[in-house]
Amino acid sequence: MEQRKLRWGIAHIYASYNNTIIHVTDITGSETFARASGGMVVKADRMESSPTAAMTAAKIVAEQCREKGINALTFRVRAPGGHEGPANTGPGAQAAIRALSRAGFKIGIIEDVTPVAHGGCKKSGGKRGRRV
Repeated sequence: MEQRKLRWGIAHIYASYNNTIIHVTDITGSETFARASGGMVVKADRMESSPTAAMTAAKIVAEQCREKGINALTFRVRAPGGHEGPANTGPGAQAAIRALSRAGFKIGIIEDVTPVAHGGCKKSGGKRGRRV
């Protein structure tokens, strides 16, 4: 059985509650191999972040990566995070990872690169918080 040579890429997946963006680069992160988002594959704005849109975008990315000869991916999953953004990923992140692994790519590391606020500005809501 012949051992195929692995050509690695990094899949940067940004999954918010409004959209899912998949961007595949080389291991240095400088050269872009493929890029797709939920907004590129659906008509309605409310569907951009859906798992279905993420899966379709992942299929587009997988096809473009195949043409460039990439057959192994590490994942860097990111949520909006930061000062006031949600720290958990949107619904498209899991679907995108699953679709890319089903497309036959070898999976390396899956890491969370969500930005974490430390210190910074005062949170909104005033002294007693947001009263509901």
